[in-house]
Amino acid sequence: MPKMKTHKGAKKRFKVTGSGKVKRMRAFKSHILTKKHPKRKRRLRRPDLVSAGQRKTIRRLLQA
Repeated sequence: MPKMKTHKGAKKRFKVTGSGKVKRMRAFKSHILTKKHPKRKRRLRRPDLVSAGQRKTIRRLLQA
């Protein structure tokens, strides 16, 4: 059986932390920023963790 390949799209979007959680960047920060208030834009700058239900799927895509 051949080795499993890393999903290149997932590799660019997610990072596994030391404790095994998966980090991601938030959506809705690329354009139409004029109508979004500064507090919302500040929150969108910060990374977020992938939900527990999605974690297993993402980690399977990232394993090389």
